Parts: sequence; C-alpha cells; structure tokens
Amino acid sequence: MDYVYGPGKNHLFVPGPVNLPEPVIRAMNRNNEDYRSPAVPALTKLYLRIVDNELKTGTGAWESALTNTLSPGDRIVTFLIGQFSLLWIDQQQRLKFDVDVVESEWGQGANLDILASKLSSDRSHTIKAICIVHNETATGVTNNLATVRKLIDQFNHPALLLVDGVSSICAIDFRMDEWGIDVALTGSQKALSLPTGMGIVCASPKALEASKTAKSVRVFFDWNDYLKFYKIGTYWPYTPSIQLLYGLRAALDLIFEEGLDNVIARHNRLGKATRLAVEAWGLKNCTQKEEWFSDTVTAVVVPAYIDSAEIVRRAWKRYNLSLGLGLNKVAGKVFRIGHLGNLNELQLLGCLSGVEMILKDVGYPVKLGSGVAAAAAYFQNTIPLIPSRI
Repeated sequence: MDYVYGPGKNHLFVPGPVNLPEPVIRAMNRNNEDYRSPAVPALTKLYLRIVDNELKTGTGAWESALTNTLSPGDRIVTFLIGQFSLLWIDQQQRLKFDVDVVESEWGQGANLDILASKLSSDRSHTIKAICIVHNETATGVTNNLATVRKLIDQFNHPALLLVDGVSSICAIDFRMDEWGIDVALTGSQKALSLPTGMGIVCASPKALEASKTAKSVRVFFDWNDYLKFYKIGTYWPYTPSIQLLYGLRAALDLIFEEGLDNVIARHNRLGKATRLAVEAWGLKNCTQKEEWFSDTVTAVVVPAYIDSAEIVRRAWKRYNLSLGLGLNKVAGKVFRIGHLGNLNELQLLGCLSGVEMILKDVGYPVKLGSGVAAAAAYFQNTIPLIPSRI
C-alpha cells in the first residue's frame, strides 16, 4: 500500500508532472528490449519528423541546446522573468558564456523593447544567441515568439534563437519553422503526458551547422554522436528507456487522434476557464497583462494575510489535490493551478471546487461555487463534441 494512501484518485494539478493517460501507462507496461534489434530503430524512425535528439531531462535539453551551438565566451541575450528562466541563466553562466541578462518583474513577459535596442546596436554581431523561455511556469507568463523572430529579422541579425518550450510545446501554439526557431526543447512530463525522464530537442539546419564549429565541451549531449547513429540506422549512441519510447508513441498517437489544433484549443479553454474562476473569487492573476496569459498554468496571487504554501499543504492533506507552490520571489505569495496535458474540462471543474473549499479553510471569504459557476458557464458554451464520437 502507498505510504501516503488516500481514498479515490489524487487530483494532480501541478504544472508538471501531469496525469498519465491509460493508453500511455499500458504502452509502457512492457519488458526491456535490445535497443539494437530491428524493432527499436523502427520505432525510433517514426519520431524523426518530430525530434532531432532525445535526451534524459529538460535540464539536459537546456545544456544540449547551449553546448552544441555555442562556444565559451559567446554572448547570449537571455530573459529573466521567473524561476525557470533563472535556472537556465544559471546554467548559461556556469557554462562560461557571456550572459547578457534582461530582467523583468516576475509576472511580466520578456522586455522585447530592450531586445530591439540590443539588436539594433550590435552592428558587429557579437550576440551569438537569444535564449528565451516560451512559457514561464513559475508565473504563468507566455512570451510572444513571433515578435522575437520579427525583431531578429528586422535588424537582419544572425543570432540563433534558442527556445525553452518545456511547458508550451503540444499545448500552446508553437511554430518552429514559421518563427525561425533554431533550437526548441521540451520535456516528457508536461503536455506530452509522459513520466519525467525524456528531454526532446529539435534543431534547425542553421543550428546543426553551428554545431560543427561550437567549441563547448560536451560528451553525453554531443549531437554528433546521435547524428552518426542516425546515419547508421540504429539511432541510439547510448541505451534509451525502452518504456518511455513506447509511451511516447502512445502519447503522440493520442495527440494526433485528437488533432494538434484541437489540443491547443482545449488548453486555451482550460486556461480561460481558470482565469474566469480566479476573477470570480476576487483574486488576481500573477500575470500582469492579458497578452502574457498562459494556457497551461495560472499563478494565483493570495492576500498578504494568507501563506500560499498553506493552501498547497491543505489541498494535499485534506482534499487529495496537488497544486503548485509559489517559487523563489513569489514563494508564499502565489499558488499555481496546472491545466496541461491529457486533461478535460470536468476534471478542471473538480480542481476548482477543491480550491474554493481550501480558500474557505484558510480564511478567505470566497463564495462557494462562484469560480466553478464562472468556469462551467464558459465551458457549457464552448466545449465542442468529441471528434471521435461524432
């Protein structure tokens, strides 16, 4: 029996890891296999239109993106807008790049006016890469990548565009080719709805060309090793997780069966409904402008007399509901509702009802049913028929 057993099902609403669909769980319930047999390369080949490398974690994907395209001392313009962009910046600095940090207040998006100024003044092209987190999970802020690409093109700048799409890819509109993204990365435990343990990196031809002259030290994350085995046809220089590979196939099957556009629209509904509930409760979104609202996570600001960590503790201890803590600068000030992955509208309504009871528990004068009613009214007018059941 689980040490922390609670009756019924745990309601998992952190912004990753997310709920695992039953077909994914079943697909991973298999024995190990020889990854050099014909079966595993055949399975891997199915993914190559989608990914260029598969690694161990999202953090490893960060390192892969940086060390394969850049050399120590290269100048990077990067944006600090929350905890996860901060962690990537820390990695960039420890890898000995010249890191030019553009900092914004937490709850705001990347300051693209400053980016424009830096690009316009960089006539000698000292900026080698622009690193940006598409969706900052700590604050629920989504950056506008199309505008970033527009600025790079406006100044005819050759800098690479490296994007952390960990909590956006397969949930929020993401157009690698159209937006000229050179390296995009994500993690298995977010919108793909897999267990933690697989980072996925997609590299453009420009990024692959840059990797030929990049002088950063890399071993396990060296793209050349992967590319060499791609050409051989076995694909894997090191032993992959067989179970995660089969799980990935099942997860992608589910996404394509629903239709990626429908998946993105569903996440938009979930995000909008959550924001309507927060408004009905009389609370504020940590994200300061509508243009930055995230469709995968909402960070809810609590009154000063409430410790948001107590909301998260009580959710788990009394209601078997898992919510996200406030991190770093917003610790104790916000709690986070994750609404991404294999998740539907009725599941979210259950979460919102739990949050209302918890707010009441900690002394906030919420009207029970107010947020649920606002979200349900929105859903009732927007939920489409399930495509496979029409």
